[in-house]
Formats: sequence, structure tokens, C-alpha cells
Amino acid sequence: MIRLRSKYAVGEVPHAEHPTPQCMREHWLCLNGKWSFCKIDAAGNVSHEGEILVPFSPETLLSGVAEDFLLERGAKLRYSRTVTVDKSLLQGRTLLHFGAVDSECEVFVNGTLVGTHRGGFTAFCFDVGEVLKKGENTIEVIVRDEATRNGFARGKQSDTRGGIWYTPQSGIWQTVWLESMPKKCIKHFDITPNAMEKTVKIAVESDAPKCEITVYDGERELLSRKFVGEVELSYDFELWSPEHPKLYDFVLTNAGGDTVRSYFGVRSFGRVLDEAGKVRLSLNGKPYFFNGVLDQGYWSDGMLTYPSDEAACDELQMLKDMGFNTVRKHIKLEPMRWYYHCDRLGLTVWQDFPNGGGSYKFSHVAALPFLGIHHKDSDYRYFAREDAAARAEFDGMVDEILQQLYNTPSVSVWVPFNEGWGQFDSAKYTAYVVKKDPTRIVDSVSGWHDQGVRNTALKSLHIYYTPLRVPRDPRPVVLSEFGGYSMQTEGHIFDPDREFGYKKFKTEAELVEALRTLYLDKLKPLIKKGLCAAIYTQASDVEEEINGLVTYDRAVQKVPTDVMRAINDDIAAEAQKVR
Repeated sequence: MIRLRSKYAVGEVPHAEHPTPQCMREHWLCLNGKWSFCKIDAAGNVSHEGEILVPFSPETLLSGVAEDFLLERGAKLRYSRTVTVDKSLLQGRTLLHFGAVDSECEVFVNGTLVGTHRGGFTAFCFDVGEVLKKGENTIEVIVRDEATRNGFARGKQSDTRGGIWYTPQSGIWQTVWLESMPKKCIKHFDITPNAMEKTVKIAVESDAPKCEITVYDGERELLSRKFVGEVELSYDFELWSPEHPKLYDFVLTNAGGDTVRSYFGVRSFGRVLDEAGKVRLSLNGKPYFFNGVLDQGYWSDGMLTYPSDEAACDELQMLKDMGFNTVRKHIKLEPMRWYYHCDRLGLTVWQDFPNGGGSYKFSHVAALPFLGIHHKDSDYRYFAREDAAARAEFDGMVDEILQQLYNTPSVSVWVPFNEGWGQFDSAKYTAYVVKKDPTRIVDSVSGWHDQGVRNTALKSLHIYYTPLRVPRDPRPVVLSEFGGYSMQTEGHIFDPDREFGYKKFKTEAELVEALRTLYLDKLKPLIKKGLCAAIYTQASDVEEEINGLVTYDRAVQKVPTDVMRAINDDIAAEAQKVR
């Protein structure tokens, strides 16, 4: 394997921007940068003593740890650093935030255990106000990562990487920061827009119930309201869409003196009937064709962590310039700033839930479904889901994801399960997700092992080797994966001896011509027949899976922007005919 560096520079404090643009307070401190670090094996032997660059996992090039780093079974990681705190971070309550830690951790402040968390993809925080002091403080994080072995959520990580499964990583992989606020603070708020009525409902959980909200359009104040608990704002709001990604800023203040800056977009996702009586996915009450790419979110030098905010922006802008309106975030969560960039640029997000479970059998998750054989997912053994603790961990993760991303305007579709990977009780989870969040669409089981959920789910197809089609079904039909065309790019290949792709090409000209045929001759006619979405595999190469629009190191764009834009403009024009 060749470890490739991307073109993006990383400073002494990576990802120094505010990590949660939808919940910004004045007093906060980024804790990214150099931390003391070591690995402790199951026998207590210490190795890799030195420094690590947070928030990059030790297995990554950007972490600064040895390139051959491997976390063996039973081993743990120890992170520590000192931080100097002034009175601005001791306002009454002080929270220590972690964007994500893979996959279990204990956190100590000044020698006191302040909390534990299990789950490698979701954000969490601990109130450290009682143990934090003015001046110098010590933070220590002990991490264990057995997710690839114990059935907990692991996403695309595998101890036996290859093909569509990737090198595993561990430890802190998203931003760490401190945030301070008054004792009587705003604990949480939900934003629920309604494009049909041009309203936005803000529901606030606060220690001081009396609140005030002021909404802005740029520098111009639009409205201000005082309320307790919940307020519905009615105004002639411009609607958010990928074609017009309009956002409104607001300031929320409670009677305890806590102030939060945030934003919202007014949009509605759902289903409608077109003039021909076919069911369609909709945006703001009208049929909308979701034309997107599958995005694994892996980087050659940061793996699950993109190198910088600039890197994330550049990739999303590339996809936008290519004419896509959707990104399917595949089997992982990103930092909240990534979703903010989707909000402001205008890209809807189909959000997968990371998968878990035991070892997957090829026959169960690929071969038999390819033949049209689908299995009941109440059979936990068949789907490698016998472990009750791992199933319970999935329960908790679902709640955390729904809460973490609820306010994000761009998130349009929840995807609980993909291709039978650790799938179980999908009808129950579909109903649960719809109950918790009726404002979005649910792709219950993306790909196959369809459990026949009718009222709230999609008919979701993954087609790589057979002709594209739109089967008869009362649900909206979506092509949630297709394409996967690969092309080697000399000098930018992770493993020259192994290449994974669903159809291989040798030159850019061959690849471009194949994409034109795929989209314009095979995909385009299906829109009239009822196809509601198309998600191309994929945004970038990942390790030996080289079917991306760009290389793994993001150095070479395989498909020119103007070529892809012309193709997608043709698809958009066809979709506009649907009324």
C-alpha cells in the first residue's frame, strides 16, 4: 500500500473553526492540536509514547504517530494535555465537547472521572464546571476500540480491509472543545420549518423559561418575539432548496442571560403525486428529483477526518459545480461544519446510520439478494445481530443521530440500514424514526432485504451489473446506488496491485463516454417512468476502491466539471418535466 498525502496543509491547531455553527456561544476554546499520547497493550506495556495531532486518529498520516500503528485486541489509548482556563470559561456551566471518539472512552479532568461514552460516530459532552478551575487544568482521555470485533457500530472499517471495506482507525477523530455558559442556560432547541405555511417552530428546553428570539436576513432584523417554551414564527420566508439555499440567522436568549447564535432554512421534504398519478419525492410541496453521489467521507491522510475545513468545502463545491443536488453520506457521520457547508451551498443530504453486527456472510448480504432473495430481518442470526448489547448500542446511536442532526436544513433522508449489513427489525426502526422526525423521508433498507414497509419508506434499489429499471411499486422508487465506474490514476493509487470497481476503464475519454451513456441513455428515460432519485457511486476513491470522481488524495479530478455539469443539466431538464 502507498500512503498518500492530500494537497491540504494542516496547521498547529487543525479544525480551529467553531465546530457547531447552528449553536454558537461567545465563550469557547478549541482544544485541537498536540496532545501527549501513548498506547497501552493488554499486558500493560506502553508504546508509541510521544505526541499526537488531535483530531486525527493515530492510524492516519496527519496524526504524526508511526505509520505502522495498530491497535491490538485489548489495548487502549491514553491522551492527555493541559489547558489554561480564564474566567470567561467559568461562566457558571462549562461543557467539554467531543465531536466523535472511536469507540469507547473515559474522560478525566484534574484526575476526576467526568463521564464515559460508547459509540464511535456521535457527538457528546460532559459538564466539567465542578472540577475545572481558573489557571492550569489537566484533561485525560482513555480510549478502547473493539467496535470491529464486538458487533458495535463500525461503519466501513474492517480488520480485514479490502474491496468496499477499509482500514480501521481509533481514538479521537473530531474536534474537542470547551464551552461556557450561565448556570441557567439554554439546554437544547429544536427547529421545525414548514414550507407549505412558511412558518418555523422553535421549541426550547431552558433552565430559565422566558426566552426571546430575533431573526435576521443578513444584517436586517426581520422579527423579534418573546415566548416561553415554544414559538411559531410566521413570515414571508424565502424557501430553502439546492437551487436557492436561503438561510436565516437568529439569536436566542433566555432570562438567565444565555445567548446562542444559530440559523434555519425553511423547507419541507415529503411525497406527492404527479400529474400522471405516480408517487414522487418532493421538496417544498413539488416533485423533486434527487440527483446525487455516494460519499464515503474517507481521506488518504486523515481517513475518517478530512484534513481541513477548506478540504471539505472544496469537495462539496466541486459536486455542486458538477450539477449534483444531493450527497448520500455513507455509513458515517461528519463534523457539524460539514452539514453547515451543505446547508449554505445547497446540497441535500441522505444520512446513513453506521452499521454494526458480527461478520457478514457474502451470500447473505450480496449473492442471494442479487438473485432477488430477501430475508426477514427478525432473524438476528442470519444478519449477524445475535448480540443484544450491540443491538442496544444501535438504539442509543439512533437517538443521538436524530437529535444531533434534527435542525440541519439539508438533511432530507434518513437511511437506517444498507444492504443487510447488521440489519434487524427495520420496520420497527422505520416507524420509530418517522415518529421522532416526521419532517423527513426514510429509506428503510437501502439496496435490498426489503421488508415491505409501505406507508413511510422507499423502494430502494442498488443496481451495478444489471440493466437500470423502475419496478412497479406503490412507494417512490429510488436508485440509491449505481455506477461505480473505476479508473486507475498513476501516482495516486493506494494499492497498485488491487483495484475494485464495478466497471473498469483505462482513460478519461472512455470513462466520460461511459458516464454519458449511463446517464443519458439508461437513466434519463426512467425519470418519466417514475424514478425519483439517483445516487452515483461515488465521490472519491477510497483505498483500493477506485470508482470515485476524484482520486483518494483529491489531487486528480477524473471527470471534468463541465462534462459532468452538462450531463446533470440534461437530467435536471428532464426532471423539470415532471409536474
